[in-house]
Amino acid sequence: MKWHYGWSELKNIDFLSLLPIILPLVVINLLLMIIALIDLYRHRDTRENVIIWTVVIIFINVFGPMLYFIIGRKDGISR
Repeated sequence: MKWHYGWSELKNIDFLSLLPIILPLVVINLLLMIIALIDLYRHRDTRENVIIWTVVIIFINVFGPMLYFIIGRKDGISR
Protein backbone atom coordinates (compact mmCIF):
# COMPACT_ATOMS: atom_id res chain seq x y z
CA MET A 1 0.00 0.00 0.00
CA LYS A 2 1.36 3.34 -1.01
CA TRP A 3 1.23 6.08 1.65
CA HIS A 4 2.54 9.00 -0.39
CA TYR A 5 1.25 10.09 -3.76
CA GLY A 6 3.12 12.61 -5.86
CA TRP A 7 2.13 15.15 -8.48
CA SER A 8 2.34 12.57 -11.25
CA GLU A 9 -0.55 10.61 -9.70
CA LEU A 10 -2.67 13.76 -9.46
CA LYS A 11 -2.43 14.22 -13.21
CA ASN A 12 -4.11 10.85 -13.70
CA ILE A 13 -7.22 11.70 -11.64
CA ASP A 14 -10.34 12.56 -13.63
CA PHE A 15 -11.70 15.52 -11.66
CA LEU A 16 -14.77 15.83 -13.87
CA SER A 17 -15.98 12.47 -12.58
CA LEU A 18 -15.88 13.91 -9.04
CA LEU A 19 -17.87 17.00 -10.01
CA PRO A 20 -21.34 15.48 -9.37
CA ILE A 21 -20.24 14.74 -5.81
CA ILE A 22 -18.46 18.00 -5.03
CA LEU A 23 -20.80 20.50 -6.74
CA PRO A 24 -23.88 19.90 -4.54
CA LEU A 25 -21.72 20.22 -1.41
CA VAL A 26 -20.32 23.54 -2.62
CA VAL A 27 -23.80 24.85 -3.45
CA ILE A 28 -25.17 23.82 -0.04
CA ASN A 29 -22.20 25.46 1.68
CA LEU A 30 -22.70 28.72 -0.23
CA LEU A 31 -26.44 28.72 0.53
CA LEU A 32 -25.79 28.21 4.24
CA MET A 33 -23.27 31.06 4.24
CA ILE A 34 -25.62 33.43 2.42
CA ILE A 35 -28.60 32.58 4.65
CA ALA A 36 -26.48 32.99 7.81
CA LEU A 37 -25.12 36.35 6.64
CA ILE A 38 -28.62 37.58 5.73
CA ASP A 39 -29.96 36.52 9.12
CA LEU A 40 -27.03 38.19 10.88
CA TYR A 41 -27.55 41.40 8.88
CA ARG A 42 -31.29 41.51 9.56
CA HIS A 43 -30.79 41.07 13.30
CA ARG A 44 -27.56 43.03 13.68
CA ASP A 45 -29.04 45.42 16.23
CA THR A 46 -29.98 42.58 18.59
CA ARG A 47 -26.88 40.39 18.07
CA GLU A 48 -23.68 40.70 20.01
CA ASN A 49 -20.30 40.38 18.26
CA VAL A 50 -21.58 40.93 14.72
CA ILE A 51 -18.10 41.37 13.26
CA ILE A 52 -16.81 38.22 14.93
CA TRP A 53 -19.79 36.20 13.66
CA THR A 54 -19.27 37.58 10.15
CA VAL A 55 -15.64 36.43 10.18
CA VAL A 56 -16.63 33.01 11.56
CA ILE A 57 -19.34 32.53 8.92
CA ILE A 58 -17.07 33.51 6.04
CA PHE A 59 -13.72 32.00 6.99
CA ILE A 60 -14.75 28.79 8.76
CA ASN A 61 -16.45 27.54 5.62
CA VAL A 62 -18.43 24.46 6.54
CA PHE A 63 -18.79 24.85 10.29
CA GLY A 64 -19.10 28.65 10.51
CA PRO A 65 -22.74 28.92 9.37
CA MET A 66 -23.69 25.88 11.45
CA LEU A 67 -22.06 27.39 14.54
CA TYR A 68 -23.92 30.63 13.93
CA PHE A 69 -27.29 28.89 13.66
CA ILE A 70 -26.61 26.76 16.76
CA ILE A 71 -24.85 29.27 19.04
CA GLY A 72 -25.02 32.73 17.47
CA ARG A 73 -28.78 33.09 17.24
CA LYS A 74 -29.05 32.58 21.00
CA ASP A 75 -26.43 35.28 21.44
CA GLY A 76 -28.91 38.12 20.96
CA ILE A 77 -29.78 40.85 23.39
CA SER A 78 -33.29 40.40 24.75
CA ARG A 79 -35.52 43.45 24.43
